[in-house]
Amino acid sequence: MIQRSFYLNQLNSWKNHDVIKVVTGIRRCGKSTLLKLFRDELLHTGTPAENIISLNMEDVEGIDIENFRQLLQYFVDRLQPTGMNYIFIDEVQQVDGFERAVDALFVKENCDVYITGSNSKLLSGELATLLSGRYVEIKMHPLSFVEYASAFPDQNPERLYRDYIDKGSFPYVSNLSDDIYVKQYLSGIYDTVILKDIVARRKLPDQQLLKKITRFLFDNIGNPVSVKKIADTLTSMNAKTSVPTVEKYLSSLCDTYMFYRADRYDVKGKEYLKTGGKYYAADIGLRKTVLGNKPADLGRVLENVIFLELLRRWGEVYVGKVDNLEVDFVAVQNGEPCYYQVAYTVIDDDGSILKRELAPLKRIKDYNKRFLITMDLAPKMSHDGITQIYALDWLMSGRSE
Repeated sequence: MIQRSFYLNQLNSWKNHDVIKVVTGIRRCGKSTLLKLFRDELLHTGTPAENIISLNMEDVEGIDIENFRQLLQYFVDRLQPTGMNYIFIDEVQQVDGFERAVDALFVKENCDVYITGSNSKLLSGELATLLSGRYVEIKMHPLSFVEYASAFPDQNPERLYRDYIDKGSFPYVSNLSDDIYVKQYLSGIYDTVILKDIVARRKLPDQQLLKKITRFLFDNIGNPVSVKKIADTLTSMNAKTSVPTVEKYLSSLCDTYMFYRADRYDVKGKEYLKTGGKYYAADIGLRKTVLGNKPADLGRVLENVIFLELLRRWGEVYVGKVDNLEVDFVAVQNGEPCYYQVAYTVIDDDGSILKRELAPLKRIKDYNKRFLITMDLAPKMSHDGITQIYALDWLMSGRSE
């Protein structure tokens, strides 16, 4: 089992604090396993087993619970009168009105509540209203490259990176050696998100349209995308649709964490822009499952991997604009930006690629850090204050640089 120390440390830091711990992320990214690891730690540090009460809404016990009253009663019947009760509810969004049960448990003095969900709307509805300022969100992703590499300590990073972008980063995939099993497993995740989390739960009627939009986004990671462009493209393919319809489907794909949208940020004007955003996939393996092999896309795949790592480390990531040039990413933490340019290689005969990639970063006049990340196997070097670093060294460092 891969230890998800980054997330475990967050749970431990919030243990027994008077807030609900909400773990969110795409299906199968490891939320349930994370809670199991945390429960094991509680047991090992002396918490009585009867004070640890857990329920997965998609397991046998959970699927029979149809409303928030039954959900609340399940836990009330098992609460211990002495000591802290640790409450764990997996995929809580499966129960309509769940927020009322969660709130009722939270207000009890001897309950420490942990919930997981696979939809970002978990925190934008009544739960957020009921628990204003009384919850903390832990945003979980599939395996980072350094987590993936920890499962294969004897293999070199270059080989592991090829496997990482080939198979994807869902934790269970690291146990699968046969490509057929990998494809079947990832197809299962894709179908579950599309059919169960979006078509059924969001009641979106056109499954084929949803799949075409999904395919379009996978095929355009790292490219500026507008809703109108998607609608026009689909209409030209005899899949006539409208801008509001596309917006609704895009929102659903992001709500389930299959995609992340990076909005644009004007570096000089210090303002957020409404147009020109980009979409990135939560997992490159899912992309391959939908599109097949696209070897010419190695640069955009690297950009996607770097974006996800920046999300893990910084939490707030934008596409940068400086004058008429583009900075691939502006990562912001505590109001301070850091700038990143990503290129698969900057090696050529006349140095024009390097010059082009450095140009946007050189336009930036503040004193925050600037990085050029490439797959060129070269020592770390500086170009007038811009640090060029080998992508796998950066991914393996695990630091916020």
